Amino acid sequence: MDVLYEHETLLQVVFVSALIGGGAAWLAGRAIAQTWRPFWHVVLYMALLGAAVRFVHFALFEATLLSPLSYAADTLYLLALGALAWRVTRAGQMATQYYWQYERTGPFTWRVRAQVT
Repeated sequence: MDVLYEHETLLQVVFVSALIGGGAAWLAGRAIAQTWRPFWHVVLYMALLGAAVRFVHFALFEATLLSPLSYAADTLYLLALGALAWRVTRAGQMATQYYWQYERTGPFTWRVRAQVT
């Protein structure tokens, strides 16, 4: 923990990275899926959100702004949450929007509906 977040406490990291950044990542991933955008948009937006989270650490807690390891850790966490939200939303969309063709098989997956003859 000392290598990634040198001048920050665990509470600060959890508050900014996990709660605020994680919530924003979930909402962004969901919004990207709801507008039918491809997955690579999630990657791009999470990279930008990772920079914003680093700035909040810097502005509120006087952390190091340009810390590549901290940025990478924050961005990977945000990317995981954004991708999870994107996939959950997309699975729901496919099963709801195309209910005659697809059925949901789990929180992340769907399949082609069996043809009844």
